[in-house]
Amino acid sequence: MLALETIDINCAESLFKISDKLNLKQVLPNKVTIWKLRNNNPMRRSFNRVSISFVEFDALLKLTSEMSKYLYPFIREILQSREDFNNNPYAWNNFRDRYIELMKERLNINTMKVKRLLDSRFNDEIFTTILLSLALSISDEGLKRLRLTLLNS
Repeated sequence: MLALETIDINCAESLFKISDKLNLKQVLPNKVTIWKLRNNNPMRRSFNRVSISFVEFDALLKLTSEMSKYLYPFIREILQSREDFNNNPYAWNNFRDRYIELMKERLNINTMKVKRLLDSRFNDEIFTTILLSLALSISDEGLKRLRLTLLNS
């Protein structure tokens, strides 16, 4: 979801509107609930130590997939910029710089996982993988693939 926030500055508002569109109000009744669920990530600076239910996890995946559909043109542009970096580095550089900025702001930079994400020797590959996962999650099968990937990691 941090990658989506990197692309869409108003991501929190967009996620809430999408949750309404997907009829997820029972699981995600308001923005605060979405925020609390996102804060269950142990890599965050301050995180909740509350387990999320499978229904909540699935709702967040549906939000991620649906948000990826809306942001797909931007995701594709960033990936193309990565492929054609010499001619068009702007979209990739803007994404990478903002993503790193958000990670430093929101994540615990003292953990090994976050340090690896911030390491310039690895992060381009990791960011590309994240963007490809988002791009591939826009279909029904993509949602299933994303769910399996996250459950098996």
